[in-house]
Amino acid sequence: MSRQRRARTTWLGALIVPAVLVATSAVAAAAGGGGSAKPAGSPAGTAACGPVQVFDATTFPGIPAITNTFQPMAPGTQFLLDGVVVGKNGVNHPHRIQTTVTDLTKVLDGVRTVVIHEQDIQDGQLQESELYFVSQDRSGAIWTFGEYPEEYSGGKLTGAPASWLSGVAGAHAGIAMQGSPQAGTPVYRQGFAPAVGFEDCASVFQTGQHVCNGTTCYDNVLITDEFAPNAQSSGHQRKYYAPGIGTVKV
Repeated sequence: MSRQRRARTTWLGALIVPAVLVATSAVAAAAGGGGSAKPAGSPAGTAACGPVQVFDATTFPGIPAITNTFQPMAPGTQFLLDGVVVGKNGVNHPHRIQTTVTDLTKVLDGVRTVVIHEQDIQDGQLQESELYFVSQDRSGAIWTFGEYPEEYSGGKLTGAPASWLSGVAGAHAGIAMQGSPQAGTPVYRQGFAPAVGFEDCASVFQTGQHVCNGTTCYDNVLITDEFAPNAQSSGHQRKYYAPGIGTVKV
């Protein structure tokens, strides 16, 4: 999700309630050697949320495994977030974010990543269908290495203008989830792609929270605050992550 990203603001302010967590399969992963080191730099004009994080490709396993407790992504798992977007005159529009962790991988900027497929559906119509690419380093941090978000209108593809890949056209990978999130730590960048005007930032808002969604409650919830410096009118987004599950509320 998504964030996400583009600045994932199409459903900012929506009440997102978890519907189903379906684990359809699991693929075992073993750590191996990474690619050649190719650290990201710190391009000028990126002070909005600090310098671009530097990554070392050798700190990523040869076979990726996303096991971070706040955002686990086992291949074959599908996450459904259901809620509503409040439109004009108080009319509620049903909204679903459907995320599927595939068993496909892709090497980007020297790092082998897991391919995630996410669909944004409103009023039963596909608004966006995105592939994004993540990998977890040995410290437990999850990095996003690129996004390919196709946009749809009336069921027809209109393009994918916000696509980016780390290492291409000045784009740099960013941190999707810290390895050990702690409140009070600096804002971090979730990705940077100047060619398409993409820059998402996040910070740890609260940790150890007790959060309920309907009749389901979670302990030790992590809450992050996300924003896009290039789209300040879109505001901020709070995301709630339950240990061992992932996103349970936005």
